[in-house]
Amino acid sequence: MSGTASPTAALPWRADLGDGTYRNPVLHADWSDPDAIRVGDDYYLTASSFHRVPGLPVLHSRDLVNWTIAGHALPDPEPAAAYTAPRPGCGVWAPALRHHAGLFWIFYPDPDHGLYVVTAADPAGPWSRPRPLKAGRGLIDPCPLWDDDGRAYLVHAWARSRAGFNNRLTLHRMSPDGDRLLDGGTVVVDGDAIPGCRTLEGPKLYRRDGWYWIFAPAGGVAHGWQSAFRARDPFGPYEHRIVLAQGDSDVNGPHQGAWVDTPGGEHWFLHFQDRGAHGRVVHLQPMRWRPDDGWPVLGADGTPVPSHRRPATGADGPPAAPAAGDDFTGTAPGPQWSWQARPDPAWWELPAPGRLRLACRPDAAVDDLRRLPNVLAQRLPAPAFTATTGVTLAGGVPGARAGLTVLGDSYAWIGLEQTGGGPVLVHRVASREDDRERDAAPPVPLPPGTEARLRARVSEGARVAFLADTGDGWRQVGGTFTATPGRWVGASLGIFAAAPGDARPAGRADFGAFRVRGEEHLP
Repeated sequence: MSGTASPTAALPWRADLGDGTYRNPVLHADWSDPDAIRVGDDYYLTASSFHRVPGLPVLHSRDLVNWTIAGHALPDPEPAAAYTAPRPGCGVWAPALRHHAGLFWIFYPDPDHGLYVVTAADPAGPWSRPRPLKAGRGLIDPCPLWDDDGRAYLVHAWARSRAGFNNRLTLHRMSPDGDRLLDGGTVVVDGDAIPGCRTLEGPKLYRRDGWYWIFAPAGGVAHGWQSAFRARDPFGPYEHRIVLAQGDSDVNGPHQGAWVDTPGGEHWFLHFQDRGAHGRVVHLQPMRWRPDDGWPVLGADGTPVPSHRRPATGADGPPAAPAAGDDFTGTAPGPQWSWQARPDPAWWELPAPGRLRLACRPDAAVDDLRRLPNVLAQRLPAPAFTATTGVTLAGGVPGARAGLTVLGDSYAWIGLEQTGGGPVLVHRVASREDDRERDAAPPVPLPPGTEARLRARVSEGARVAFLADTGDGWRQVGGTFTATPGRWVGASLGIFAAAPGDARPAGRADFGAFRVRGEEHLP
């Protein structure tokens, strides 16, 4: 995907405070399970994408605070046949990003199929097709290490939902070309043998000062902590400490992430925090090594910091954040967008600058957006923002519809639906428990060809108000909807067009520029 966001739009979330400091989270969106590396003066980050397509996003920064989207490493999930329909909670779980032998490497798990690896000479792509490294269910969170002596290793965790057990880390010898594993694996950390340890996962493997280090979270996403393990031999035995926990901060369960350094010798740690419908947002913590015993200290003596001096990277530029919204002036929707399953090129086109046309794809699940593969969505980009677009519905039979949605385990949308008497403005919701939508406001008949301006206003607590303008000014439609997360992901902000499964002709929907504006104004 390629495209542009509005060059004049204010950043929905600004982590760089402009005075040499930053605030957390540095990424206030659902960049789950982040892993990051430095290559020269540049930093790169990847994250879990689960069922979203394309998958494995790659972000770029020069200072660990201001990030932009460079592309995706997984344009097509594999096995392809498994992802023709939405599979919430499946797909790409926690990946590891490394740079070795002149290549960028991402090792990632599909908990239903096994461990894979992709490579590229340029992090913006193109990336290789996924190569299977180890087949099996329940294999998650792989991370490689190429040692100084030429040997290579891979550590991974386990998902109880597929394997029947978890809370342990397994280490393999790996061929130096990253093409295969050389043994059946050895459990090097058994969380069940550590008092109070549960759900040990997300390992990241490093080497420093003669020690092998595994950074791994435990305790669960919402209420856990970050542990560090070290040993003189990659196969152990490992000693351990908790190096980051909530303490007296408001950062619940500071969870898995990445240790990176700067050219000047500073050390930093990126991790996520689960914020419900807003997803797993990314924090940046200062990090130092204790001179007396060599253990790392993260944050403020093991507690997350709300703000801090920016990393001394020498980078100087305007504040930046991953794109939100889209002017639809490129050759495709921008890299901030994803589909709920493998897309068909027939689903969309850009007929003119500033215009996106979506086909009203026939589907028996037309009245359940959670089951539609052709919802084009992006992450909620801030705690408070507005998203605005316009839509015109043309052709099609009664039941064809298109609109703007906030979508998780429950969802709501506002838009147009075709009836025998012409289009109507509708606002519908579906709760977690319901299979079908219900009207959240009375439908409003409109003249054929009417463009409806649509707006979602999201406020703290993921509370969403939907507004419309059909030529007589903006007005709120219905009450307030509280967004909910999806399966392992935050809620999504999306647009869609669909029709009943037997609709012929199905029709089309034309969307105008998609504008996203932050509701917060910094001094």
